[in-house]
Amino acid sequence: MEPGLQKTDDGAGAGFYARLPVFDHFSQLTDPALYMPVPDDWVLGLSDIVSSTSAIRAGRYKEVNTAAAAVIAAVANKLGTNEFPFVFGGDGASFALPALQSELAREALTDVAAWVRDAFGFELRIALIPVSEIRAHGHDVRIARYAASPDVSYAMFSGGGLAYAERQMKSGAFTIPPAPSGTLPDLSGLSCRFDEIRPERGVILSLIILPAPKADMAVFNALIGKVLALAEGQEAGRPLSDKGPPLASPFKGFAMEAKTVRTGGLRLWPLARLAAGRLVSFIVFRTGRHFGDFDPVRYRHQLVENTDFRKFDDGLRMTLDCTPALADRLETMLSEAEEQGIARYGLHRQEAALMTCFVPSPTRADHIHFVDGAMGGYAMAAQALKPVS
Repeated sequence: MEPGLQKTDDGAGAGFYARLPVFDHFSQLTDPALYMPVPDDWVLGLSDIVSSTSAIRAGRYKEVNTAAAAVIAAVANKLGTNEFPFVFGGDGASFALPALQSELAREALTDVAAWVRDAFGFELRIALIPVSEIRAHGHDVRIARYAASPDVSYAMFSGGGLAYAERQMKSGAFTIPPAPSGTLPDLSGLSCRFDEIRPERGVILSLIILPAPKADMAVFNALIGKVLALAEGQEAGRPLSDKGPPLASPFKGFAMEAKTVRTGGLRLWPLARLAAGRLVSFIVFRTGRHFGDFDPVRYRHQLVENTDFRKFDDGLRMTLDCTPALADRLETMLSEAEEQGIARYGLHRQEAALMTCFVPSPTRADHIHFVDGAMGGYAMAAQALKPVS
């Protein structure tokens, strides 16, 4: 169990995720032995922003990412832990919880959908789908745990069930309405006080690779292995240098973070406290000096290690800093694989990446950070996917 986290165990199934073995080499992700079937009485929570590509083309990609990450933050704050299986998709997020926590999941989803509508004017489509229902239609939901660092692990999904559930949600099945206007979920810890991240190798590449409908999974997994070998070579790497992302000015993004704050009847005081906190944070990071128990140098190191820049949720998703030549080679390889009926793919090249952070406590080591392309990222890569014929 990661340091600083609380453990919730309100039923036999609640400890399922905590008991899963953890693997620490990302190249192992195609090993089916690592994935365990989710208990039949669990539920999947899903969300995505309707017309997210239009919002992204209007330059609102940061708001899109914040709305997606808010789902994870709201669930984590209700649970009192981020030790539950979730996946960040850029313009949406998904998670799995035991049946006894399904009402909690519903409340988190409906509250965030209301907040997203009020704060940004987006429609956040949300759904809860029983795992038993997914299996009844011939799909499975299996989960593995990848340790991005000694302090943080992320869920990997296989079996086709999550992809099926997303298709069902988009068709209108299992969707639930948002809470009334004015509802604000607990989004404590959701922020990003860092600037856009410029590539060191030439391009930020957002990449999605999914198995073709009738693909031989052994052949698909071999393709994923080749892609990962290229992604871990000298021409590519994580979209963060060892020093971490550049620091933004103290009040850049203040208006967006202010939307996450519960002000109650004392509207100015919580916002003043937020402004003061951002200013202190800026000074501490700029000087590199300790502030109480907070060590900014250690935090930056943890941030780099903890960052979620690659994942597997029935397909591979990565945000890479790579050379244009490698991006070309990957595109050629994947185009050939698509022609051979092995995979479907989408990629999107950008000039920067951006980060959205969930930091329950800055003095703990389990803070999590989501990286996406700064000009559309995963959402635009998904648009480039050819439809299933």
